[in-house]
Amino acid sequence: MEMAKLWVVVSLVMMILTPAYSEFPPTCKRIECPSYDVIGTGDGFEIRRYNSPVWASTAPIPDISLREATRAGFLQLFDYIQGKNSFNEKIEMTGPVITEISPSDGPFCESSFVVSFYVPKINQADPPPAKGLHIQRWNSTYVAVRQFGGFVTDANIGSEASALDESVFDTKWGAAISKSRGAAGPSIYTVAQYNSPFEFEGRVNEIWFLFDIEDVAAQA
Repeated sequence: MEMAKLWVVVSLVMMILTPAYSEFPPTCKRIECPSYDVIGTGDGFEIRRYNSPVWASTAPIPDISLREATRAGFLQLFDYIQGKNSFNEKIEMTGPVITEISPSDGPFCESSFVVSFYVPKINQADPPPAKGLHIQRWNSTYVAVRQFGGFVTDANIGSEASALDESVFDTKWGAAISKSRGAAGPSIYTVAQYNSPFEFEGRVNEIWFLFDIEDVAAQA
């Protein structure tokens, strides 16, 4: 009986911490986020086509901790949107902040992290330059996505990426994703965070695998 009660509590907690997929994460109802179309869904993932977003990105940050690297990168980006750029222009906060991770080869070696801020549409034609940052202009980009709730930690991020890998492996998207990731490094993935550190409820995070849609057509 005690085990049954524990299972009910665990189930309720998981329902709270694990958000359902929606057209946009809830945060995007109050701040601007990049637009996308959902072109496929599966067990624990969805496939999105992002419509040419623009990002302001840090240089690669070497660190053993995703949280510390993301914090360091976000501080650079926060200064940028507060006006510490060549135009002395303030920029509206957007979501998500994304961190591309190139994992190290060992548990005590530094990984490489690039932290990026989505540039609002009003600034995309001529984003303010800033020292230490560069602008990335994506073409139409395809992404496999897994959502999860709670806080991103160094302890849980690897298992969430592995869960997405397992979910897409035997689908029509799997081979294309593996091929695209293999070209840049088989273990590279991106973490998207939509909430400020001071929000404790309704948190939404995502794992992203970017891939080439042409590889899907070749598998058909």
